[in-house]
Order: sequence, then structure tokens, then C-alpha cells
Amino acid sequence: MDLDAYVRALPKAELHVHIEGTLEPELMFALARRNGVALPYASVEETRAAYDFSDLQSFLDLYYAGAAALVDEQDFFDLAAAYFERAHADGVVHAELFFDPQTHTERGVAFETVLDGLERACRDARARFGISSRLILCFLRHLSEAEGFATLEQAMPHLARIHGVGLDSSERGHPPAKFERLFARCRELGLHAVAHAGEEGPPAYIVEALDVLQVERIDHGVRCEEDAALVERLAREQVPLTVCPLSNVKLCVFERLEQHNFRRLMEAGLKLTINSDDPAYFGGYVAKNYVDTARALELTRAELARIARNSLEASFVSDAERAPWLARLDVLAAAAS
Repeated sequence: MDLDAYVRALPKAELHVHIEGTLEPELMFALARRNGVALPYASVEETRAAYDFSDLQSFLDLYYAGAAALVDEQDFFDLAAAYFERAHADGVVHAELFFDPQTHTERGVAFETVLDGLERACRDARARFGISSRLILCFLRHLSEAEGFATLEQAMPHLARIHGVGLDSSERGHPPAKFERLFARCRELGLHAVAHAGEEGPPAYIVEALDVLQVERIDHGVRCEEDAALVERLAREQVPLTVCPLSNVKLCVFERLEQHNFRRLMEAGLKLTINSDDPAYFGGYVAKNYVDTARALELTRAELARIARNSLEASFVSDAERAPWLARLDVLAAAAS
């Protein structure tokens, strides 16, 4: 079995994927035509040419422009259904999808429209592919905590359909502590908590996310390496990091994949997972992230199986749900050893 086939055969969870970031230019233009929305680019080709990002903010500018094509429930269903097809082909057995309701409600799209379309796609993916899923509502950190509370109020009637909350968007200048009260309330409501930290922001943001927001996973977290005590803590406490290697290169966190610190962090004992982040914009879904990282950093098949195991163990599912995936993984890993 070649490396690509082996990676796709590994049962894995994807824990860091923004569903709006799976909007391929072709679907973006199809939805824009369907909804009569004007886009800032004249063609699919011109849009792809704009995917030369210098940093997180230059990406977000395009990301938010593309999201304008998403208007009704069917749009959100089509978006997520297209992702699940690719995820199934990549060997994903469980996906925890980030969604950004504030990106849409500020355009006049109802919260329920977003949630209904995404949840219908999740049910469809379970029926078609056997993929389980969870929805994680992300608050936009460049907005205020008060605006986050307003979004939580919109979500209140639907909490049975939402499994956790996250924190994303522009990291610089927006520390996790800005949202201390909001995350405390979400924890009171029984929601899981995760947060982006340590991608462009400093290691101190990771510490804040852990100690102030009390998150269960750190999204990205690669700048932890700048703080030896933090690296030791993350290894000791086995806090999962949802790393997105191709995204890190595309957004210039690392110049080349061969320079990524993934192997060093893994060898330091951290619990790392591999994910795609915003794959339509960053050049690869989850299997490509595994394969390209394996080649760039010379990861063994045993190490790739360990990373897949980490993803399943770090997911917000029950032990009973997780057990058959781990059993399949053990069989595949044993055959490859």
C-alpha cells in the first residue's frame, strides 16, 4: 500500500476545519449566481489567483468576501455536503465542524438558516457515508464579547444541536481573556470549549486559553515552542493541539513545510493532530495534509497511525463511539508495522 492509500485508509477525526473555509471557488460562483450576489472577483480563475496570502488577515479578507455567497439553508447544506464527500474519500470517520454564525447574521442571514443547513448535511453524511459529526459554534475574536453574548443568546434555543464553542478570526491583539465571561457561561451550559491560540499570537495566548477560558483543546498552538515551560506543560497534561500544517505554510507561519515544528513537538511528547483548517483556500484537505507532512518531515507509518489515534482520542465522542474506530486503526497499524 503506497503512502497516499495508507493515509486514506487510516480512520481519523478532523477536529479543525472551518466549514466556510471549504467553499471552493466553483461552488462560490455557483451560489453567487443562484442568489444574485456580486463577488469581488470576475471568475473562478481570478479568485484562485488571489489565494496568495501574506498573513492571516489577507486570507480573512477573501474568506469573508466568499461567505457572502451563502444565503439560504440549501447553500449551507450544499457547502457541508461537498466537504463530507471529500472527508469520506480521505478516511475521515468523524468531523467536528467549526461554523461562524456572526459572519452570516451580520449580513441578515438568520442563525437558524445556518444551523439548519449544516445539521441537515451532517445527518445526510451519517446516512450516506457513516461519518459522525459535531458542530462547534465559533465566536469571532475581532468582535466584542458583548457581540459574542448576543450570538450565544441566538443559539440558546438550539443548544441540543451544538456541541461546543470555539474562538477564531484575527488573533493579533485579541487575547483569549477578552472572552473570559462568555466562555464561563458556555461551560455552565455544558458546552465543550476550544480556542485558536498560538498561530500568530504569542505563547501567552495559549496559556490564557487554558487557564482563563479553560479550553479542552488548543487549535494551532505551534508557537508554544517559544516557551519551554509551556511545551513541558502541554506534554504533561496531554492537551490536544489541532495543527494545520498546509495552512501554517500558506499563511507564512512557516516558510516551507520542511521547516514546520510538528516533528519537534511530537518528539517532545505533545498530543498532536493533523487537520485542514480552510482547505479550499490552503491547498489541501486532511489526507493531503497528512501525506505532505509525512513526506516533508519523514514521518513513519507508525507515527501517522499515532496521529490518527490522537485525533480519535481528542474528539468529543463517547468511548463506545470511539472503540470501533480505534480497533480498525490498530489492525491497520499492525499490518503496516
